[in-house]
Amino acid sequence: METDGERIQVNPTTRNEGRPAKDRRKKKWANPEVQLKFALGNCSRLKDMAQAISVCEKAMSEGIKLNQYHYNTLLYLCSSEAMGLLRPEETTEEASKELALKKGFEIYEQMVASNIPPNEATYTAVARLAAASEDGDMAFDIAKKMVSHNLSPRLRSYSPALFVFCKKKEADKAYEVDDYMVGRGIQPEEDELEALLRLSVEVGRVDKVYSLLQRLRVKARQVTASTCDVIEQWFNSKAGCEVGNENWDADRISEAMISRGGGWHGQGWLGKGDWKVEKTNMSSNGVCKCCGEQLVSIDIDPVETDNFAKSLVDLACAREVNSNFRNFQSNMVPFIQEWLDHHGPYDFIVDGANVGLYQQNFADGGFSVSQLSSVVNVSRQRSPKKKWPLILLHNKRATGVPADNPYNKQLIEDWRKAGALYTTPAGSNDDWYWLYAAVRFKCLLVTNDEMRDHLFQLLGNEFFSKWKEKHQVRFTFNKSGPQFHMPPPYSIVIQESERGSWHIPIKGGDDIEMARSWLCVTRSVACGLKQRSDPSSQERNTLGPSEDSGFEGVNDDVVSKSNADVEDTRIARHEENTGDALCSTFSTETAQLTSETDKRKWGSMSPSSPCNQPFSYKIRKESA
Repeated sequence: METDGERIQVNPTTRNEGRPAKDRRKKKWANPEVQLKFALGNCSRLKDMAQAISVCEKAMSEGIKLNQYHYNTLLYLCSSEAMGLLRPEETTEEASKELALKKGFEIYEQMVASNIPPNEATYTAVARLAAASEDGDMAFDIAKKMVSHNLSPRLRSYSPALFVFCKKKEADKAYEVDDYMVGRGIQPEEDELEALLRLSVEVGRVDKVYSLLQRLRVKARQVTASTCDVIEQWFNSKAGCEVGNENWDADRISEAMISRGGGWHGQGWLGKGDWKVEKTNMSSNGVCKCCGEQLVSIDIDPVETDNFAKSLVDLACAREVNSNFRNFQSNMVPFIQEWLDHHGPYDFIVDGANVGLYQQNFADGGFSVSQLSSVVNVSRQRSPKKKWPLILLHNKRATGVPADNPYNKQLIEDWRKAGALYTTPAGSNDDWYWLYAAVRFKCLLVTNDEMRDHLFQLLGNEFFSKWKEKHQVRFTFNKSGPQFHMPPPYSIVIQESERGSWHIPIKGGDDIEMARSWLCVTRSVACGLKQRSDPSSQERNTLGPSEDSGFEGVNDDVVSKSNADVEDTRIARHEENTGDALCSTFSTETAQLTSETDKRKWGSMSPSSPCNQPFSYKIRKESA
């Protein structure tokens, strides 16, 4: 207590009677309902279903009424035990599963009888119980029941029914679940798409296999090893070899590729015959080491970029304290204009905290200003006009202990004077700031942050992954200093070519120096497409005419006409495309074909070819 004359001022840590806060905490913990919530939460953390049921039964015997939280925790534990998810590394005994099912349904019935309103978590847990008993119809009915109760189902609400139908090979019912949830704006993730793909391969639904590969391209971009196994199974199957159109409209395929930004046409299977399926790697320029095909760099729609920037601002402002981000965002307009007037746009944004803390997890490690400085210097060297990058750094890093060092203090002061440092205020998440700056300035972002946490999940997966691939610069250090790993000059995404071949990237670890594995899928006889006539070249002509099949390929007149019709669109998209001008400075992103014949045929190139440049559907006009 503090005294002010004769008046006694009560400290907020005490009550009216002067009782210390410690006594209040003791009284709170003496409350049986608080003890129940704590004990039940502990059981959930330890994944102990039996103990959780025992704790609740004891509480009920003492006259404590269970609420929605208690019932949902019990249902979660029972459904997880029934599905073998509590301890996935161990084999759950059948008796334990049966007990979990029995108790789970009893608890749900008791909840309904007690007039406790169920929510989405309740129905999802019951749907999982139904799935554990392999009753897909019940699981689907439970999910649909949520809609009639004005609840918003989530992907996890539909997945139990979908997985049951896929496991039991009830294809029509599985597709019905898929259509139902997609129709309500819920998109399946790779696990669900893999289950649907496996089902479609097993039942021979060739149309579904094709559409699911396209959906994987959009949703996952890269596939896990298990999904890759299913894809291999398809291409090695009899149905996979027999399906396809041998006499497709090459002009329509070409136009479809261009209109979609490259990398896929979506017109169905092309060609027939056995597939050659091999795991391989790509060269640094995106040439397949197995078949020699050149992968493309797929456009990012400028409208998508603008929408992404707006959603980023909305999310950040909704979650940042004291409107700090709103002030940052609004102040960036004059800040940007002033910088543009004097120096032009930034080429790099540097995530200061990520760089300064890189590999500092040792005894005397800590935030390294000198390490950050070395990355800043490399960024300047990489800039075509040797411009400063914009460094985003939390205020505590620029004013705290690291800044007390005279050398560090001078570095920070130099950055401030150069207009290269923006410090985020206390209480703010600096991730919002460097991400927004990179999107706003349409430039490269130097960070090893994989951007997988909850903050980035809020932004959605599809566009964000495309943007990150084209703009994130990762780094490592060796004896000579920082080493930048620039964005690849081709898109790391499932790609479908104009001649019907496929290249599918396989997810790996986070080691940025390890070569990524790809699945290369080509027809053993490439749809009758012949090799180039030049005997000294081992390059494969991706669109050459065939003498051995009914497919005549794409003639030069058609390609030239196609190029002329879409050239202006390509150039406009190239100029507007986020970060393209900068990316093409640091890595060869656009094709520079040396002859009119090569330009017309768009042939893929071998690593030794002087024309070995990644093909992009954003080709500039060649100068005369």
